[in-house]
Amino acid sequence: MAVSAFSQEGSSLPLAGVRVVDMAEGKAEMCGRYLADLGAEVIRVEPPGGAASRFREPVVNGVSLYFATRNAGKRGIVLDLEKVDDRARLLRLLETADIFLETERPGALDELGLGARTLRESLPSLVVVSISDFGQTGPYRDWVATNWTHLAMGGVLSRSGMPGRPPLMPPGGLAYESAAVQAAWAALLAYTNRLDTGRGDHVDCSVYEMTAQSLDPGFGIGGSATGGRPPYEGPRGRPRPGLLYPIFPCADGHVRICLLSKRQWRGMFGWLGEPAEFADPEFDKLHVRFKAAERLYGLIGRFFAERGKEELLADGQRLGVPIAALLTPADVLQSEHFLARGGLADAEIAPGLRGRVPTGYAEINGVRAGFRHRAPSVGEHTAEVLTGEAPADEASSASAWIPAGTERRRPLEGLRVLDLGVIVVGAELGRLFADQGAEVIKVENKAFPDGSRQSTSGAEISPSFAWGHRNKVSLGLNLRSSEGVELFKRLVAESDVVLSNFKPGTLESLGLGYEVLKQVNPRLVMADSSALGSSGPWSRRMGYGPLVRASAGLTGLWRDLGVDNGFCDGVTIYPDHIAGRVGAVAVLALLIARRRSDRGGTVSVSQAETILTQMSDDFLRESLEPGSFRPRGNTGEWDAPQGVYACAGDDEWCAVTVRDDADWRALCSAIERPDLLEDVRLAGSAGRVAHRALVDEALGSWTAARPPRAVMTGLQAAGVPAGMMQRVVEYLDDPQLRARDFFRELDQPGLAAPLPTENAPATFQGLADPELRPAPRMGEHTREVCAKVLGLSDAEIESLLASGVLEEPA
Repeated sequence: MAVSAFSQEGSSLPLAGVRVVDMAEGKAEMCGRYLADLGAEVIRVEPPGGAASRFREPVVNGVSLYFATRNAGKRGIVLDLEKVDDRARLLRLLETADIFLETERPGALDELGLGARTLRESLPSLVVVSISDFGQTGPYRDWVATNWTHLAMGGVLSRSGMPGRPPLMPPGGLAYESAAVQAAWAALLAYTNRLDTGRGDHVDCSVYEMTAQSLDPGFGIGGSATGGRPPYEGPRGRPRPGLLYPIFPCADGHVRICLLSKRQWRGMFGWLGEPAEFADPEFDKLHVRFKAAERLYGLIGRFFAERGKEELLADGQRLGVPIAALLTPADVLQSEHFLARGGLADAEIAPGLRGRVPTGYAEINGVRAGFRHRAPSVGEHTAEVLTGEAPADEASSASAWIPAGTERRRPLEGLRVLDLGVIVVGAELGRLFADQGAEVIKVENKAFPDGSRQSTSGAEISPSFAWGHRNKVSLGLNLRSSEGVELFKRLVAESDVVLSNFKPGTLESLGLGYEVLKQVNPRLVMADSSALGSSGPWSRRMGYGPLVRASAGLTGLWRDLGVDNGFCDGVTIYPDHIAGRVGAVAVLALLIARRRSDRGGTVSVSQAETILTQMSDDFLRESLEPGSFRPRGNTGEWDAPQGVYACAGDDEWCAVTVRDDADWRALCSAIERPDLLEDVRLAGSAGRVAHRALVDEALGSWTAARPPRAVMTGLQAAGVPAGMMQRVVEYLDDPQLRARDFFRELDQPGLAAPLPTENAPATFQGLADPELRPAPRMGEHTREVCAKVLGLSDAEIESLLASGVLEEPA
């Protein structure tokens, strides 16, 4: 198979030389794909006849677009694990591997003699990553789930939709795709620890927990819409999604604006012709404009209505008004920006089938680390892989199974990270490293404060800020002074990583671009994240999450079609947390490569392309079947019943998704409707879809008489995927999360009570839980950092403080 011209050769990528055996099936298959994109040799193991996901819809010309996009870049072999000889072959293959990914139901591999404990006893350096819906332990361990049930239970559904209407399922497979990225992060953390200690690990990844942590987290840093308040302090119902980031019809579609700062409002005010009714300087304040939103948005709507998208975008950019057009998937596929950047490309995705496909998450050293070749045919590489086995590079004399009481460690201890990140994605990327032991120095300046320090209470540190910046230290440094730039370069000489998420070109304008800094420290790894990428025609556009979602086609898909202007993504902060994890995985991959090369490099992440990659199969299908990627609300496309059903109580709901005939039989038994089983019209998925109203009415009448938890537990007892719509405040008493130590408490000075906060990204044997040090005040550690890292004397520090180059709290 030819290597695609739009991606790096595998040997030049950071994970070259890492071997991954991949048995992920039907959930989080993008985990192995991302590791392959970063250069790992990923060997996909399938049963005879092929993996079940090869038959997963959407299927075009006999090709599952899900399988094709999630398994590109991998090699494929067939093993029948029911046979003793093939189990032995798998064990020999694992002897050569570094990481083993599996998604079997908990306990299934134990029955075959291939469970994590058995593998770790015989292969003590192997990192075993088990990705299951609810984890290997806890009362929900044996429950079944789908993307929709995770979105319901993970707190996303409760905040999606229009006030007073049913909650709305977001489009795409966001729960499993987000979990896949976090699983890749957990896998590389365990592998990094292996490189230092010789010990492998068993990494227990729960999709439920990873959804709650990474997609739209209730206990993580929030964006501007939260005002620093935790979600559990918000209204019980769904908030109005269009208040902060309004959307307006225009002559040829819709546009969205973000008027957050005084400067942005002044640009809009001038654009409107300075109307007298909004001339009062009080309208410079966001909360005052909110109170007048009906009048103000009416005026803007009338002004925009007769103008086209391109005209509005050009004028808005010129006047400093953050604005974006709501693109359709078809628009995205034809976008000059994503095509110029290589974020989309035409490729062979299966023998004889070509389509336009998102190419991957990240750029490494300025080149796309993504789609290199199509997914393998069934067993395509069986002979060459199984005859070409070689011993693993590193042997380990560590104990096979880490016993209770063995010292656990944080694998990133000893790393120093300079964190220039702001708001959500910047905060998350630095926090992920701080949690794992890195010394993360948040470099900030009072003249250009991090927007996440702003809160409705006026406090410098809100719960949101504490979640995003725990375990960091703060250095107050003015980078717009020549002395500040020189001090930063001195810090770079003593550091390993620099993180930023400014508008592209900002660091270069300060004289702190990578080409400059690598002369100071050739081992430096430097990462940037931006809305639309660091290159391309749109790279300098103002970027906020809502504008990113509009430009990537997501806003138009996340729409309640039952009401006018029913766009429902205005409350979410997706994809910020995911983009932070995408960057963390790539940075850690470069740090792993640096052990061999002694050279650093660059990582660049586009938030928009994070969205595209997580919806790869949908965009690919749109390229092959125009018009197929469109809003579908709460109606599943491939079987029925699949939806969100009202339960007893006020605004209570449960997501139920019948996947196949077995689920259908189990559902009919659970709701005591044997007559439905006898109805020949409903005997297959096509018949159930054709008679969706009938099956929805039957299930809906049953759920309406029961509270949501009873619906969920009753259907789960029968083996039917069901998940109640869980609100963030309900997490704290969730029996599964409590049983698995999902929460800990953070003592943050200035907050009245200990703050519930998430624990680790997965359950590890050899990795310690994150330390929980409070988030810093601005400049709180300036003196400490300057003395410890730079060796400055007290007199030098005092002089720099007096001149404003350094800053500390008042």
